[in-house]
Amino acid sequence: MNIQSWLFLDSGVHTPSYNMALDEYLLQQGAAGRKEPVLRFYQWDPPGLSIGYFQKTSGRIDRYGAGRRGVRPVRRLTGGQAVLHDHELTYSVILPENYPDMPRSVVGAYRVLSKGLLEGFRELGLQAELAIPEKKKESSHSPVCFEEASWYELVVEGRKAAGSSQTRREGMILQHGSIPLSVDENKLFDCFDYPNERVKDRARKAFDGKAVSLDTLTGRKLTIDEVKRAFYTGFEKGLGIKLIPADLTPQDEKAVWELAHSKYDTEAWNFSR
Repeated sequence: MNIQSWLFLDSGVHTPSYNMALDEYLLQQGAAGRKEPVLRFYQWDPPGLSIGYFQKTSGRIDRYGAGRRGVRPVRRLTGGQAVLHDHELTYSVILPENYPDMPRSVVGAYRVLSKGLLEGFRELGLQAELAIPEKKKESSHSPVCFEEASWYELVVEGRKAAGSSQTRREGMILQHGSIPLSVDENKLFDCFDYPNERVKDRARKAFDGKAVSLDTLTGRKLTIDEVKRAFYTGFEKGLGIKLIPADLTPQDEKAVWELAHSKYDTEAWNFSR
């Protein structure tokens, strides 16, 4: 069997604007001719609230509440609802649309790429499953991404354990997602606008039990290195690939920081809707 080689980039801990800029930069580099698929792992400091590309912020995102909690909002390139990125492992996959055996549909690509996540959970001793909704539900109009699992996202014991979103540009696919080690629901809901505390409390109660973290599932405090090892192995097993460690050049770093400052640090981008 021909095993494909992918580049692996562990970019460590960075600001929300840098993290989103690096995902876009890797997408740009792929579109410009670098066709090796890339798997990236990263973390956030300060915590970030990534806002879906099409998501409205006015009356939905409480930027001042987020600020009081030390959370920095940033709009991402992919769709969906807002995600709080705090104590978690975040991954991104960047690869050409014409990658061998990659389905042309978004749902089909989710199905393939989710195999890496599925095997990562299994490496941690967890029996995860791919979510396959029976039918499209009416929108709850909730701004919170982890409200329910979408097609081929990962559920454990019926609760969403990893959320992902995807976009396609210039012949490339970007899929990135959140694997929470723990979740602070009070911090999460302080990032969203509600008419009053009663409505917020009702929303928090409705959310309870719909999502779950790795620490809760395993019954212990996992280290980030344990989780990285599990999902590194999981992606290799699930996708039948060999990961080749890679680093950014100084020129890459300069370009990413410039993109972070010129776009992802700006109100014009983050609160454009």
